[in-house]
Amino acid sequence: MPRGRGSSVSTHEKLNVDAAVDSDKDNSRHKRSAYLLLGLFILFLHGSWSVYRMQFANLPLPLGAEQAGKRGFSEASALKHVKYLTGLGPHPVGSDALDLAVQYVYAEAEKIKKTAHWDVDVQVELFHTDIGANRLAGGLFKGKTLLYSDLKHVILRIVPKYLPEAEENLILVSSHIDTVPTTEGAGDCSSCVGVMLEMARGVAQWAHGFKSGVLFLFNTGEEEGLDGAHSFITQHHWRNSVRFAVDLEAMGISGKSTLFQGTHQWALESFAAVAKYPSAQIATQDVFRSGAIKSATDFQIYEEVAGLPGLDFAYTDTTSVYHTKNDKMELLQPGSLQHSGENMLAFLLHAASSPKFMKDAHQAKQDSTEQKKAIFFDILGKYMVVYPQRLATMFHNSIIFQSLLIWGTSLLMGGRPGLVSFGISCLSIILTLIFSIFLPVVVAFALPHICPFPVPFVGNPWLVIGLFGSPALLGAFIGQHFGFILLKRHIQEVHSRTKPGLTGNTMDYIVGLEAERWIFKSGFVQWLIVLILGTYLKVGASYIALIWLVSPAFAYGLMEATLTPVRSPKQLKVFTLVLALAVPVMSSAGLFIRLVDVMVGSIVRADRNPGGLPDWLGNVVVAVAIAIVVSFTFVYLLSYVHISGAKKTLLSVLCAFFGLALVLVSSGIVPAFTEDIARSVNVVHVVDTTRMNDGNTEPLSYVSLFSNMPGKLTQELMDLRGEEFSCGRNMTTDFVTFTVKYGCRSYKGSNAGWSKSEVPVLHVESDSAADDARRTVVSVDTKSSTRWSLAINMQEIDDFTIQVESDKLVQLGGKSEVDGWHTIQFAGGKNAPTKFQLTLFWSSNATQASPKEANAEDPPLLVKLRTDVNRATPMVETVLEKLPRWCAAFGKSTSPYTLAFLTALPVNI
Repeated sequence: MPRGRGSSVSTHEKLNVDAAVDSDKDNSRHKRSAYLLLGLFILFLHGSWSVYRMQFANLPLPLGAEQAGKRGFSEASALKHVKYLTGLGPHPVGSDALDLAVQYVYAEAEKIKKTAHWDVDVQVELFHTDIGANRLAGGLFKGKTLLYSDLKHVILRIVPKYLPEAEENLILVSSHIDTVPTTEGAGDCSSCVGVMLEMARGVAQWAHGFKSGVLFLFNTGEEEGLDGAHSFITQHHWRNSVRFAVDLEAMGISGKSTLFQGTHQWALESFAAVAKYPSAQIATQDVFRSGAIKSATDFQIYEEVAGLPGLDFAYTDTTSVYHTKNDKMELLQPGSLQHSGENMLAFLLHAASSPKFMKDAHQAKQDSTEQKKAIFFDILGKYMVVYPQRLATMFHNSIIFQSLLIWGTSLLMGGRPGLVSFGISCLSIILTLIFSIFLPVVVAFALPHICPFPVPFVGNPWLVIGLFGSPALLGAFIGQHFGFILLKRHIQEVHSRTKPGLTGNTMDYIVGLEAERWIFKSGFVQWLIVLILGTYLKVGASYIALIWLVSPAFAYGLMEATLTPVRSPKQLKVFTLVLALAVPVMSSAGLFIRLVDVMVGSIVRADRNPGGLPDWLGNVVVAVAIAIVVSFTFVYLLSYVHISGAKKTLLSVLCAFFGLALVLVSSGIVPAFTEDIARSVNVVHVVDTTRMNDGNTEPLSYVSLFSNMPGKLTQELMDLRGEEFSCGRNMTTDFVTFTVKYGCRSYKGSNAGWSKSEVPVLHVESDSAADDARRTVVSVDTKSSTRWSLAINMQEIDDFTIQVESDKLVQLGGKSEVDGWHTIQFAGGKNAPTKFQLTLFWSSNATQASPKEANAEDPPLLVKLRTDVNRATPMVETVLEKLPRWCAAFGKSTSPYTLAFLTALPVNI
């Protein structure tokens, strides 16, 4: 009987061996060809690009006024407003152009009032702000106090005539009219103003059926630190009637207006229910709120200061033109405004007509943080998914528990051999990531040394596919193949002991098939780890890891898994791969491409202290991001290559793509920048009086040239021959809000275009001590400038106040600092005050500068002041005319105008 049982087992194993041998005979026939693998790669890449185009570039047809009708939204009508506003050129706070822009918006609002439905009450107001102080807690505003004065906003309120309670329940729609001084602002944010005016015209025809009112705020001062929104929400008499806020913004130009911040589930669901072309990504909210994107919108004021629920929308296409001359009308894509307008008009009609919406808005302040959080994203720009964060956490934890249970049971049944195979699979994940990052990072370090510009792909972002994508994919394959080889060796050792009947090619073939399956399943482990981390950290975009785990696991379980452990492994089916990747690609491939695109576009302004970042850093950041995306998303597809005949073909194709891209950028055949996507280069005439001593010396005057993009200015200087520029890291300039650590200077013609009467004055009025407390009063006279920045040394000063005439603008307490300094930024209109009183309360630990420090070339400073004048001096005009057309000035709230005056007080006053 024992012999018979033993004979039976041997016969069974022999049948499996024979089957394997038969399979081995057909190995050459069934082996995946290079053409098949190449086709799969093309299908994956083309599918990803198609998803991106559908999700982010598929815009609706623009409608004319007649097509839209009296109650619809017309892009053609909105574009008329954009055309007028951009025709004014740059219109920053305090400029004549901004006054004209405000007058235009006010006149258009009056037209809407005259043409509104007879049962609709429309009120238009030109709101002139008082002087105010804005101190936000976090983000870009840590260590800052923002002051403003003499701002003008246009406010348009639309309510049903015979419903008084609607006046106390308003939905705010907000955007800004002003621009930075370096752009006409077609995208940021004349497009928003145009959309709002056209929406307001439509709302005025529908509002007789509303249960609540709609308030359109066209503010100024946003570009100076969200001053416009702050002044409205703290000063205007309608502010207490606002229950919900919608902010329209732009961090690029045109494309889809994407919902990238939302506070409450019910608000997101309301938008999802009616949006005709939904575009929403919680991943962008995760990135934005992490601080990775150094920017802010008025939504921060409405959420942080007013405590309002709301939604925040922004254009993000071609973000490299943001705040430069290329934010222009010509780059607006047809359909962009139609997309935003139709979505927003539908949402406003739904929200204002719904009693439940306003009831939810009233309830919002009582909701806990967990109650209001929600996950949201769109699928192909057609459908929007919204579900509560609590449900997401519960579902993720369930999947994590089940995955760990299945893996634990499987490893327990597999014993030590299975555990070792699992360990090697995990090692393959690490090797894949390491090699995938290593190769493109090497390229990133090399590019500044072999290309005319350190970052040679901004003007043509598709080049990153060859420069970083190809090395990343090659590295991912090499790392995974090392894991595959180690797995084969281990499995071969196990089979040589447990299945002695397998020898030669048969053994190698079966071992390869089993190793292939382990490599495929390593993708489950990889995404499971990401899901665990994302769930623990409460990252909204963790749903992406869930999809990349569940969909392939389901496909594998359906097509490949078996309940017969003695069955020899078979080759993974191609259909398994297609089924595994269909849903992940459809749900997230477009988002990955968009995030990389935004990252590439953001490099042009990455160096907040010009010259402070290494030339290679921008390349490395993009290379690492691409490598991570590649190693994580190609894990399943690459597992099909190891036992195919495509390894050499894959290597050749990837090297060819890389070589071609490298030749194109190193030779300059494909330019690093174009006229439409330019390198940021700022030209500022600086008048520096920080080293003046009681008027005994003349101010130091020069023209400063610097870039917020990593890299030297060698190519630019070729067009500036004869202008006597010298460059280097010794050409540092402290602009109070930032420091130029590498730049160029020219003293040629620098005494023209300004006068000493414009030089600001810091005068110590009194310096006294009482009860061991020292107090210093400083008068600040900014002369003709109504835009200035002042920094206070908080290592010496405990607190301070700022007073304008008899009004104390900044009170004691609540001051934060960054690197030992607290910065005050002021922006105002033409009638803003220019004289202030600064009272400094010294720290008990304050130390006087030593005689050596006081007599040093750069003594320690107590107060630093920069005043800005929006005027180009003759030398600045000459430089701007000579700069290459692929150069553009970049503006932001901390940037100086083209004429800047610097002065300071030393610690030893």
